Amino acid sequence: MKEFDYSLDFKAIDFRQHPELYRIGRGEQGVLLVEPYKSEILPYWRFKTPDIARQSADKIYSLFLQYKAEGDFVGMDMARKFLQMGYTRARRYANHKSGRKYAAGSKTVLPREEDPIKAESAKIFYEKWQLVKADPEYLRLATYHRD
Repeated sequence: MKEFDYSLDFKAIDFRQHPELYRIGRGEQGVLLVEPYKSEILPYWRFKTPDIARQSADKIYSLFLQYKAEGDFVGMDMARKFLQMGYTRARRYANHKSGRKYAAGSKTVLPREEDPIKAESAKIFYEKWQLVKADPEYLRLATYHRD
């Protein structure tokens, strides 16, 4: 697998015009760098409450389906990354009210304070993320893009 290339000039590259420059990377790498997708998806990314998370995850999933219909793998993968990030961030706040896992200036893990509202938000994003990850067309295009 090719690593995500952080050396690119992300402010100057339109990845819709140059999908060959896009690298999938690991997890959420590049989620806040790759344009025009970041600007198209980020305004809808929210997880404060389950209702907000549901609206957000549904909208991001609809963008995934739109990109899929257009054969736009980079858009599909960026939607996947935003859904994954919705899960991981909501889960972090579900575990740690402050959103901080570690004590300031240390590697000491702070005690968990379970927030059931954020946990529900995380679950909503998780379900959409898994749906996207298992999509046969997404998997086919991911293999093609890597090659």
